Amino acid sequence: MFPSDFAWGAATAAYQIEGGWQADGKGPSIWDTFCHEEGRVQTGDVACNSYELWEKDLQCIRQLGLTHYRLSLSWARLLPDGTTGNVNQKGVQYYNKVIDDLLAWEISPMVTLYHFDLPQALQDRGGWKASCIAGLFDSYARFCFQTFGDRVKLWLTINEPYVCAKLGHEDGVHAPGLKEPGTAAYVVGHNMLRAHARAWHSYNSLYRLKQGGAVSLALNSDWFEPLRPNHDADVAAVDRSLAFTLGWFAWPLFVTGDYPHTMRAAIGAQNKKLGYDGNPRLPTFSKDEPPVLGTADFFALNYYTSRKVKHGCVSELGMCMKRDREAEEVLDPDWSICGAPWLAVVPGGLRKLLNYIKDTFRNPVVYITENGFCQAGPLVMEDAQRGHFYKETIQEVEKAIGEDGVDVRGYFVWSLIDNFEWADGFDLRFGLFHVDFSHVERRRTIYRSGLEYARIISKYKELASK
Repeated sequence: MFPSDFAWGAATAAYQIEGGWQADGKGPSIWDTFCHEEGRVQTGDVACNSYELWEKDLQCIRQLGLTHYRLSLSWARLLPDGTTGNVNQKGVQYYNKVIDDLLAWEISPMVTLYHFDLPQALQDRGGWKASCIAGLFDSYARFCFQTFGDRVKLWLTINEPYVCAKLGHEDGVHAPGLKEPGTAAYVVGHNMLRAHARAWHSYNSLYRLKQGGAVSLALNSDWFEPLRPNHDADVAAVDRSLAFTLGWFAWPLFVTGDYPHTMRAAIGAQNKKLGYDGNPRLPTFSKDEPPVLGTADFFALNYYTSRKVKHGCVSELGMCMKRDREAEEVLDPDWSICGAPWLAVVPGGLRKLLNYIKDTFRNPVVYITENGFCQAGPLVMEDAQRGHFYKETIQEVEKAIGEDGVDVRGYFVWSLIDNFEWADGFDLRFGLFHVDFSHVERRRTIYRSGLEYARIISKYKELASK
């Protein structure tokens, strides 16, 4: 069921693996600043040291038999102050080598421009809350298209804008650590969409004809189901959950050019309850700017887990996204949990979500740009459960393609190697390869699940060639 040109990949992100946080002229990012705050124990200062050990990562990629590798560029490594007026040639050389080495082994790069690590210099100017960030991001994107686009054919502008907005600006658990509930996240999400749209239009008008690539942004979403399927309030809560996560960004891109009506109506209802009559919390798109609708050449999906949902009244809280959403997430006790308490193992939820995307967003081309299973606690190299997870998940993708007609073109495991998992530091291990962070050489050793993924890839490649 998988075509011969299906993208078999694994993914990483710059801050999570590179280290070298001050090496060769790199500027600080918001994650450098955030992790260096007093009281924080773990940082990505060294991480997997991929900045110096890229060849080790390449060996891992080759051992798996990947056809594609998803990486992100560090904006602050390329442009230390965030602007094209100050280009760090050492950073350009590093990414040129990564891309050229991949292509030399017939491995296609999928490149993410922004994976959570805004240059601190731009945060000092207001960061993603500032309207000017859209133009600054567009300039950075144009620089990357011009510098690397002759070889990169799959681009992602921004990874998981939902996570950047909510965890970084509402909850404060991600960089830049802001806690401005009910307001900042909506502004940040809006500016990320504006930034993405500008970059897509720049690529479309200036580079597409010559370079022949495709541009999208990576959206994360769980699959949601009503806790009580015959309970109208729970069914409506599922609609709101989908609207406030996937729909927040996918609806403007693929359907109307505006946010879901469900989302606007829910926020408006809460404004009325709270007596709020200030500036609209969910912004509107200006007709004077490049339109957002149609600015995704494919649907990039990060899926990890599923949730049961029931209507939840959170009247004790003030203005916040949770109150706007009025939906409580519940773990099904029949679902197993892997290393993180939030990560229920539900491969079948991916197939259901893929069908929802097909039906709701006009049957787009889909790349599954992240999907994974983590360990915590004692190290287990013979991780049979994770190997089974990959096998079962890929079977669900195969069914979505063959039986449901979903146009899935690629599957990327998160992650190639154990790395710095944001607020969880090094406590969670998602890698196909274990990294020994206690050793200066950061030795990489393949897990049993990595061998299983390599066998899966080999099997489907062989079948596709017949």
